[in-house]
Amino acid sequence: MFSTRGWHALALALAALPLVQADICSTLENAGIDIEYPISINYNADLTKYWSAACGDLKPTCIAAPSSAAEMSQVIKELHDVDTLFAVKSGGHMPNNGFASIQDGLLVSTKNLDQVFYNHEDKTAVIGPGLAWEEAQKGLDDAVGGRAVVGGRLGGVGIGGYMLGCGMSFLSTQYGWAANNVKNFEVVLANGTIVNANEKENTDLFASLKGGGNNFGVVTAYTMQTHPQEHKVWGGNYVFTADKTPQVLSALRNFVDEYPDDKAAIILTSEHGALIDFWIMFLFYDGPEPPAGVFDEFTAIDHTSTTKTWDTYYDLLKNNDFFILHGQRYTIATETTPVPNKTVGSEVLQEYYDHWYNVTEDVLGVTGVLGSIAFQPVPKTFSQKAKDRGGDLLNVPTDQNYIFIELDFSYALSVDDDKIDQANQKLYQGMGNLVQKNIDKGLLPDVYRPLFMNDAYFRQDYWGRIDPDSKKEALATRLRYDPDGFFQKRTSGGWRLNE
Repeated sequence: MFSTRGWHALALALAALPLVQADICSTLENAGIDIEYPISINYNADLTKYWSAACGDLKPTCIAAPSSAAEMSQVIKELHDVDTLFAVKSGGHMPNNGFASIQDGLLVSTKNLDQVFYNHEDKTAVIGPGLAWEEAQKGLDDAVGGRAVVGGRLGGVGIGGYMLGCGMSFLSTQYGWAANNVKNFEVVLANGTIVNANEKENTDLFASLKGGGNNFGVVTAYTMQTHPQEHKVWGGNYVFTADKTPQVLSALRNFVDEYPDDKAAIILTSEHGALIDFWIMFLFYDGPEPPAGVFDEFTAIDHTSTTKTWDTYYDLLKNNDFFILHGQRYTIATETTPVPNKTVGSEVLQEYYDHWYNVTEDVLGVTGVLGSIAFQPVPKTFSQKAKDRGGDLLNVPTDQNYIFIELDFSYALSVDDDKIDQANQKLYQGMGNLVQKNIDKGLLPDVYRPLFMNDAYFRQDYWGRIDPDSKKEALATRLRYDPDGFFQKRTSGGWRLNE
């Protein structure tokens, strides 16, 4: 039992904790860094800029918004003098609590790192992590016109976390992952040092940042290769009713397996809620209109279309923001499947769909719930382009077509968090079991199946599913640049890279 003196000492220690945390805020403010406190309008506005309202419910002690790599370095250095945890926020797309949000610690916002600088000589663009992809593309259009960056498929997706998870794009079958198009990372390391990572400097760090998450440093600028985009583009949506599911899944299998045109891209999404049950398909073609034969099997299914020719790539990205649900709580999970061959057909995909549908049915009593499953093609041509541009930690094989499956729930109230968490686990674990069952039955090839970080649930084992050589390489990099495990111990979320 504690003595009176012991309780007094404990009380003093506990009372001091908020002061230690508050001290980092005042220290950074005194250093000239933009600091927002809970009483400020900007503080509260920033907490609304998450895709999941659950992340916005977490209240940091203050928000630091450095405007340069030097100021970010100062933030990291000052964090060594306190014990508080911190999180770094870019666009707020990742819904896992603590990954880009924090309760009672320091939230470091990259919103003031919002630069777009175009280099006419090598046709690269320096882009800050504080931007959304539509802002980066608009900045590029304003600077030069007729160039594009490989980035998010919805314009409102942020840059920072997306890039560190590799980043899937409508342009990926032409140019690989977004991360494959980075020519240089400007990085603040665990000791506050500012370094460049590229093909000539800190090459191991350069490689490990492509799919390595927040384990190595804070990226303050991405120098990206841009690509020609002088032409109009085509895209929009097809909407199919739920009774068309067998035909839709058959068309999906054939499209991914045969991949008719590298300029084409789709996201095939089914939505299910209390009053909602239909498919929304995102279509893209990198030209004024797709040639005959590219999307014909989908077009042949009875549907409603909003596809059109867009004047610019930016216009298409901006239009896709319509599908971002603001104000809801939101979760995400993923699984990876090889594409079944023609003999097997789409029966395996139907099993995935049925499992998702049944789990979603079980939670339809949750207020405002909407479940979605998105089938995202990763054909051989995508993986080959990634390899051709230097590769990445995912190291997806070039001899196998894949589909990366995204699993989402959105809902209204925190009281249902546990119920949705349980449904999420049942959903992705069951999906993984179905993949393995079909491998065991010989309906699918027994191949390497990494998880896609950008879509992964916080409980999923990202590093346990990645190529062992990639993990070994990344761990060696982490130990070299952060030997004390600063980012492992002090950030409030992320997939930890430990020995």
